[in-house]
Amino acid sequence: MKGITVNLPDVVGRGYKQFWNFKGRYRVVKGSRASKKSKTTALDTVIRVMKYPGANVLVIRKTYRTLHDSCFADLKWAVHRLKVDHLWQFKESPLEAIYLPTGQKILFRGLDDPLKVTSITVDTGVLCFGWIEEAYEIMSEDDFNMLDESIRGEIPEEYKGLWKQWTLTFNPWNERHWLKSRFFDVEDPDILAITTNYMCNEWLDAADLKLFEDMKVRNPRRYQVAGLGNWGIVEGLVFENWEEKNFDVQEIRSIPGIKSVTGLDFGYSNDPTALFCGLVDEKNKELYVFDELYQTGLVNAAIYKKIVEMGYGKEKIIAESAEPKSIAELRDLGLQHIKPARKGRDSVNNGIQYIQNYHITVHPRCVNFLTEISNYSWSQDKFGKRLNIPIDDFNHLMDAMRYSMEDIVRGETFSFD
Repeated sequence: MKGITVNLPDVVGRGYKQFWNFKGRYRVVKGSRASKKSKTTALDTVIRVMKYPGANVLVIRKTYRTLHDSCFADLKWAVHRLKVDHLWQFKESPLEAIYLPTGQKILFRGLDDPLKVTSITVDTGVLCFGWIEEAYEIMSEDDFNMLDESIRGEIPEEYKGLWKQWTLTFNPWNERHWLKSRFFDVEDPDILAITTNYMCNEWLDAADLKLFEDMKVRNPRRYQVAGLGNWGIVEGLVFENWEEKNFDVQEIRSIPGIKSVTGLDFGYSNDPTALFCGLVDEKNKELYVFDELYQTGLVNAAIYKKIVEMGYGKEKIIAESAEPKSIAELRDLGLQHIKPARKGRDSVNNGIQYIQNYHITVHPRCVNFLTEISNYSWSQDKFGKRLNIPIDDFNHLMDAMRYSMEDIVRGETFSFD
């Protein structure tokens, strides 16, 4: 650190004093979009490693593949913001950040490979800090307990100034989640559970703030969570016929009569492009959800590249029919089996009703599908009465699922756009 001067208040900003100072076992932050929770945790993580010799950090998300563009990128950003790029090395395979003066590490793991989570050793110092990003994705409290046990054992005398701590950051979409009862509905000196929102982010510009003001008017339900960081109240779910369960995709494919179904919902800036990948057992009314694409900012060429990289370039893809130009362009690029979904009266409800007859098994790696299906609910009128119309939210993969099922339905009874 010699020769480097950084004014932390200028770098970090306001709103997280408790967070920085707390040394209990669990530091839990639910917050809105743009509330600085992930960026602040990244800054704090880098500073801790540099400040405390011997400290190593484990960074977790439910699926390993999501770490590169989230926590890994945020930590690289934090190193640059702190002007210490020359003191750090970031490795891509496997993901790893090394503090060069001492060899301390920030390690990255996904819950989709539990053996790599439970058998972690470090060469220098001790593993004492953990960060779980998007903790909402972890649907099972037992999975968290397994993680909690991975940071264990006595801290050696030479590292006596260290302590053990988990940091959990997430958007609180559903008040039924175990995170609420575990950390927010209790009083425990070992837990700091706080709520932050975009109003503590002094670096948002007028255009950023306008997005939240527009959300407040147009989608007050989403604003409560994505704007204010409050718990989402979810009642009247559209689909309750599902479970999260690990399964062998190839084993399911080998079942006689199984059909592959793929659907695509277009998005760009605010809404993600969503690709749904499933397997259907018509005889036993089983639908297996095994893969997904869920990303904003994708032009058609990038969508094509992603789908091909995922291995689905030759699949029959049924896409949102509102964008015929995009479908034509994707076909020209090489997705020869893409076609538009049909349109029809009451098509959304008809599609929903058909899928409600199936038991849906969701692979744990489909984290965005799990978030959507556990929040996709029926709308209400101003008096709180349920309407036979689903909310216009948490519906990108839900729509893609409906499109994908179009060819499973026979006759003209149903259409899916």
